[in-house]
Amino acid sequence: MKPTPAALAIAAVTASSAFAQWQPADAPLMTRWAGDVSPDNPWPEYPRPTLVRDAWQSLNGLWDFAILGSNGDEATSGQILVPYPLESALSGVGGRLEPDQTLVYERTFEVPAAWRGQRIVLHFEASDFHTRVSVNGKALGEHVGGYDRFSFDITGALSAGGAQQLRVEVQDPTDSKTQPRGKQTLNPHGIWYTPTSGLWQSVWLEPTPSNAIETVRFDTDISTGDVTAHITSTKDADAPVSIRVTHDGRTVATASGKLGAPVRFTVADHDNWSPDSPTLYDAEVTLGDDKAGAYFAFREITVEHDGQGVPRFHLNGEPIFLFGTLDQGFWPDGLYTPPTAEAAIYDIEITKELGFNTIRKHVKVEPEIWYAACDRLGMLVIQDMPTGDEHIGPGRGEITRSPESAAQYMLELDELIAQHRNNPSIIMWCPHNEGWGQFNTVAIAKHIKATDPTRLVDPASGWNDFPAGDMHDIHVYPGPATPPLEEYRAAFLGEFGGLGLPIEGHIWQSRDNWGYRTYDNKDTLWENYAKLMEQLRWEIARGLAGAIYTQTTDVEGEVNGLLTYDREIVKMNADKLRE
Repeated sequence: MKPTPAALAIAAVTASSAFAQWQPADAPLMTRWAGDVSPDNPWPEYPRPTLVRDAWQSLNGLWDFAILGSNGDEATSGQILVPYPLESALSGVGGRLEPDQTLVYERTFEVPAAWRGQRIVLHFEASDFHTRVSVNGKALGEHVGGYDRFSFDITGALSAGGAQQLRVEVQDPTDSKTQPRGKQTLNPHGIWYTPTSGLWQSVWLEPTPSNAIETVRFDTDISTGDVTAHITSTKDADAPVSIRVTHDGRTVATASGKLGAPVRFTVADHDNWSPDSPTLYDAEVTLGDDKAGAYFAFREITVEHDGQGVPRFHLNGEPIFLFGTLDQGFWPDGLYTPPTAEAAIYDIEITKELGFNTIRKHVKVEPEIWYAACDRLGMLVIQDMPTGDEHIGPGRGEITRSPESAAQYMLELDELIAQHRNNPSIIMWCPHNEGWGQFNTVAIAKHIKATDPTRLVDPASGWNDFPAGDMHDIHVYPGPATPPLEEYRAAFLGEFGGLGLPIEGHIWQSRDNWGYRTYDNKDTLWENYAKLMEQLRWEIARGLAGAIYTQTTDVEGEVNGLLTYDREIVKMNADKLRE
């Protein structure tokens, strides 16, 4: 029999005693930031830095949960710490969701009295995978996808006052079906890792007017300083909008217009955004009674010929070698969810400190706070689309996806692009990796470029190349190597290196740890890394335009990170790495 909401709720206890009962589940390894996690304020930061309003309320914290079998019987129940996924230690559960099970979350919340008369919106930054939401027993809707944010207008479902009952149901087939899932698997091994199910990013509320700003997108021209703002709202109304742009506390541009038409203005004597000078401009957007903060940058990424006619990457008209790390975005204590925002930003800071200018975010999407930090710190980002469907081997071309699988892939790809158009740090979209679910490569590359002409397209990273996009991307371990030079597409090394070193006390598992080449001491690791870097110089001279080293950190059984999985040890001398 399916439990009622009352049956799911744990016996009433005071907040302090509930918090005292929470503790992380057992895990093979934890990070130092795990000690900063508590039930009273997990991930307290404002979740959407690209569109900011003053009034909001976090719903992160302890929720009641239950896992229901296919027949509705309860398999287990208790409390879970949101926004950490069920399988993680920081959720306090460390459980597992089978493909035929349903994960049910419940909690109550109160709407502040000051919000009365406004539209109340419930936001989910990410939930994996199929999510249904109800408030006070009224179904609000559902969302299918594991990596994009979604929201519901809950105004009509609210009671007159007091506690409101929120219920969320999630199903996640992981790799038993075809949806985008990245490296999640029900059977972790090798390069495949522990899955993430359910709520894994922030849940929050905000009040807005009935006609509210929904999206703001800025297109910039580095040659003229011209900016075109595209604004959408919750209503198709012919309402006036205005924009005030500031930089270093000084107003540098103002503009006004109406919804349904672009708003144009110019920033005189603008500065371009780059890793060395990540200049951002703040924008205050006003629509009737609504006001929101945003930001933009002047940045252009292209492929142009160098003096010898070789295609090279150019940032703001200047040649740049994209030298980065492959970043899986996994954590031993939070899995897909970094333990804290500070921890997430540390990965960016240490990557930059070690001398890299690029991160390839590998088949995963991060919380918006991570991209905003890349914008602020000046880190270039190559953004992969999370993979799914059938994994095929080298040279086998493309698969034929079912209509349902293809539709879900394209839906999530379009949302990925739309939701991150305003992050200047993202310079490239990569829809396919090593033939994992690769299909319609040429058509998808053209679709991405038509959707977002402001960024480059890596049509397929590794293995199965097609004449599309802005580069020919190969993977070579340990490498490095350069693909055959072409007239217009840049030569790119999407993965190389993978030099491994297990460090006792900082490993996820006691056996079967591996790297593409594995060593037993730091000196030997450094000697071989230095040889790769010397060879890389020759490859650049031959025409290589960029290279991504595998990888930022160890992950579960992989020990080929520059850092250990717990982020405690940089395996090679930082000064030498920078050189």
